[in-house]
This record gives sequence, structure tokens and C-alpha cells, in this order.
Amino acid sequence: MHERLSHKQSAAMIALMVHGREMANPELRKTAGFALDGKDRLKLNERYVSSKKSGRAFVHQLTDDGWDWCEEELAALTPPQPVRSTLTVVAYQALHGFFEYLRLHKVSLKEVFAGGDAPQAADLEELIRTAYRKLARSPRDWVGLADLRPLLGDAAVAEVDAVLKQLSRTGQAHLVPESNRKALTAEDKEAAVRIGGEDNHLLSIEVS
Repeated sequence: MHERLSHKQSAAMIALMVHGREMANPELRKTAGFALDGKDRLKLNERYVSSKKSGRAFVHQLTDDGWDWCEEELAALTPPQPVRSTLTVVAYQALHGFFEYLRLHKVSLKEVFAGGDAPQAADLEELIRTAYRKLARSPRDWVGLADLRPLLGDAAVAEVDAVLKQLSRTGQAHLVPESNRKALTAEDKEAAVRIGGEDNHLLSIEVS
């Protein structure tokens, strides 16, 4: 029997489904308006979502059971109770129609949303540089990692961290902590890259 989850838990599941990859809490908060933490995370970790720490942020991804739950949820036609808005009802009807179309053509949700390949390291480095240039107001400007990460598309958090650390080791980029600790937001803390036991929140890339 299909397990109905709470509104927030269902929203987290569908957000992870739509993105089809790992999502860190800062990105989830920016795109969906909330982070997956506390009792909701623990509930989903029982079966549907795998979570791990990367730096100070939790990173989440659907398990195979999670993908199965999403298919059953979209087939359910109605949202979890209590229904809080007519928009939710209509949105579920639209999702149900989309799912029925996929089922008719024998296509799974995972094929639709998680079918693409993750960027390779060289491509990811260029993606980071491109995102940095969009945010930097001048050459070698300091850019917050909390602003940078959402621009990196499907890139996994651990892979982004690995490229940033490599750029730092080779002197092509610099990572530093925010000096004004009181100015740090939850997103800043979760997006940090941890190097040598220290959380780094800001990035500067050398002009190539």
C-alpha cells in the first residue's frame, strides 16, 4: 500500500525527483523554499532518501524506493490530507496526467529526470568559472559559495568541492572564511567548503 507522507515530506520528495540528482540544503532552500532537516529528514532517510554531510550541509538524493514512491504518488491523483489549496489539487491532477502519459509510453520518472550524465571534472571546472564570472563584479572579486552553487546545475556537491579544492591547491583560486561571522546565513554555512578543519565561504578565481 502506498504510504502518504506529510506536505513538507512530499514536497521534498517531488523536488528531489524533479532535479533528479543530489541536492544540498542551501539549493533546496533556494529552489523550494525549505531545507530537509530534523524529523522530516529522519523520516525520509528510513527508506526514500539518502542523506550525507558535505561540509556543514546535508546533501540528499532519492533512493530506488524513493523513485518508486514518486511514481505511486503521481498515480494517486489527490494530494496528501489535509488539502490546503485548490492549486495543490489541480497541480496533482496535472502531475497525474503527466505520469499516465509516461506509463502509456513505458517511460519511468527516473529516465525523465535523472537520465542525463553528470558533468566531467574538466567541464565542471569551466562551469564553476562561468558561474563565478556571472557573479564577480570585478577580476578576482570575492563571491559567496552560497550564491555560486545554485548556478552549477546538476553537479554533485562532492564533485564541486573536489574541483574547488583542486583549484585552491594549484593556486588558480582562493577559498577563505567570511571574516564577519555574524553576517553568515544558514545558506552560507551549509555551502562552505571545509579545508584543513576550517569552513570557507568565499571564492576568488585568478584571471586566466
